[in-house]
Amino acid sequence: MNIRENIKEGVNSIKANKLRTFLTAAIIAIGITSLVGILTAIEGIQTSINDSFANLGANTFDVNSINNFRGSRDGKDTKSYPPVTYDELVTFKEKFDGGTVSINAWVTGIAEAKRGSKKTNPNTRVQGGDYDYLVVDGYDVTEGRSFSRSEVDNGAMVVIIGREIKDALFDKGEDPINKNIKFMGSKFMVVGVLEPQGGASGNGSVDRMCLVPMVTGRKLAAGRQLDYQATVAVNDPNNMDAAVGTATGLMRAIRRDPVKQENSFEVRVNQSLAERLGEITGYLRIGGFTIGFITLLGASIGLMNIMLVSVTERTREIGVRKALGATPLKIRQQFLIEAIVITQMGGLGGIILGIAIGNVTSMAISDGGFIVPWVWIMFGVTVGMIVGLISGYLPAYKASKLDPIESLRFE
Repeated sequence: MNIRENIKEGVNSIKANKLRTFLTAAIIAIGITSLVGILTAIEGIQTSINDSFANLGANTFDVNSINNFRGSRDGKDTKSYPPVTYDELVTFKEKFDGGTVSINAWVTGIAEAKRGSKKTNPNTRVQGGDYDYLVVDGYDVTEGRSFSRSEVDNGAMVVIIGREIKDALFDKGEDPINKNIKFMGSKFMVVGVLEPQGGASGNGSVDRMCLVPMVTGRKLAAGRQLDYQATVAVNDPNNMDAAVGTATGLMRAIRRDPVKQENSFEVRVNQSLAERLGEITGYLRIGGFTIGFITLLGASIGLMNIMLVSVTERTREIGVRKALGATPLKIRQQFLIEAIVITQMGGLGGIILGIAIGNVTSMAISDGGFIVPWVWIMFGVTVGMIVGLISGYLPAYKASKLDPIESLRFE
């Protein structure tokens, strides 16, 4: 009897006991479902939280000038360096390919916006930003639109305002889009309104911000040196260290820093939230894996018990096969094949159910998209194979050791 005939006999035996096969496969399916389902849900929740934290700057870092007013460090005066210039950051943006780069600058925080007889308090923040500023910093425009590229390149007199600015200068229900407001002695046309951010931003609240194109912001500064910075958004937080290293090397080359000299600029990474998130989801994944593994262990014990019962029920059949010349190896192969086929059937059903349940759970808890965890699918298939081998070996070994004469007498 070759391996092909053994597989055929194993499949025929499975077909002959459909209810037992279904119940056995269901035991394995429940174990795989719990394992894949929990881990799929965690993946989906983590993806959703990563996206949310990205909007809070959790996957960004800033390149800007070193503060020359830091005083002494370790008893020594810190060295002063010339500020990072706008042209240097433009060169950096053109050459850096490790993420999306936005060049921006704080123009003032004490502006007063006016429209007719209405005006804001003199605490309006005027911010200059380029075409990618809103995307990199995670701000959404709820009314109107963002800047066009031509408006950014040509320094158009357009502005995107925060919610408090709109409420102060426009009547309730009035559309502010394409209406003019004035601040810092110039007239601007409103092209968009930012989504409310709440009061968490303190004096730099986005709700009190007037965002103008970067070129326009430089004009408003009237020759005053602005503190320019480049904010870099990395698509994958796991690549943060590599992106920071690349950005540092590129900026050193642009600023021509000597090899042994410290950086003449500052790179500030905004990833404390992302790091904490990674720790939490890591613990969740370990806990989910442990729970799923315990469930799968119980399923494998159930499979082994059913296979042992199967050996007892088929003692006479085993005796006939041995009498016809089947070796102990062939008997072991047949029972192992049956166990593996049953576990793979259960594993396939468990993977499908696990993906479905995991994604439903993820979508119910968060707004993460549909996740297909290929790593956990392959893991589920592999685990199913291992469970089949381990659970089926003892019954297969017991069957191969039966005495053919005693087996033929078995009733």
